Amino acid sequence: MGHDHGSAAASGTLSGTFRIRLLWTIGISASITVIQVVGALISGSLALLADAAHSLTDAVGVSLALGAITLAQRAPTPRRTFGFYRVEIFSAVLNALLLVGIFVWVLWSAIGRFNEPVEVKGGLMFAVAVGGLAANMVGLWLLRDAKDQSLNLRGAYLEVLGDALGSVAVIVGGLVILLTGWQAADPIASIVIGLLIVPRAYGLLRDSARVLLEATPEDVDLAVVRAHLLEERGVVDVHDLHGWTVTSGMPVLTVHVVVKEAALVDGYGDLLRRLQRCVGEHFDIAHSTVQLEPEGHAEAADALHG
Repeated sequence: MGHDHGSAAASGTLSGTFRIRLLWTIGISASITVIQVVGALISGSLALLADAAHSLTDAVGVSLALGAITLAQRAPTPRRTFGFYRVEIFSAVLNALLLVGIFVWVLWSAIGRFNEPVEVKGGLMFAVAVGGLAANMVGLWLLRDAKDQSLNLRGAYLEVLGDALGSVAVIVGGLVILLTGWQAADPIASIVIGLLIVPRAYGLLRDSARVLLEATPEDVDLAVVRAHLLEERGVVDVHDLHGWTVTSGMPVLTVHVVVKEAALVDGYGDLLRRLQRCVGEHFDIAHSTVQLEPEGHAEAADALHG
């Protein structure tokens, strides 16, 4: 058998390169939360308080992401051969569950505001929301390159993006109250903030579930992988082909390849290198395990277990 270990396995997960940016994002989200809570208490705005809660989940969620990244950098052990890479995916799930909890709270509170209206200071609501939007734009800029590299970092980016969109909703609500005095704009803005959370939470849970259920990576077609391997000189058959993802940026593949007896005798090492190069170059799978078998081996193994 041959093993090909890629740079992700050697140097840690992709998320580790963005640790400093995550720290800055946590600081920004925490500052926004404090300012928005104070502003919400003074202005009486539920939308501002909902946005503050969302900012808090940003800070907590990104902190979870940072903690997961730190754990993921720990070296593998004989008991945990892939180390703690999968912790990043669990962190993404927790982020999504936090978002769902915020959505339920916002919706419930907004319904209560319709039944018992509260006088809201639209001017202060607007001013604080503008400051929150500006801070969120900085957070988005910090994570702009990270969102396509890691599921964990994608969750952090989407949380900040959702919070920025929430700030826009608060700004619109504050303007409506400031210009017309229509107080219902505040709980309506709160509901908009809650609805912005739903698709992000769903997408994060869906993608995390694919990794946890060890589904084949979306950009890998195992039928095409099989066809490529069968084209290699000396290959007779391919079976027990499996592909899954350990964590973002670390797809893994294992396969049994049946080859002609002469190929094993004449160039075992060369054949193995060609097969692993095929998987690595065509499908960007740097961590692969290939087991070479002579013709008739599979039938003999089936007979033993039959």
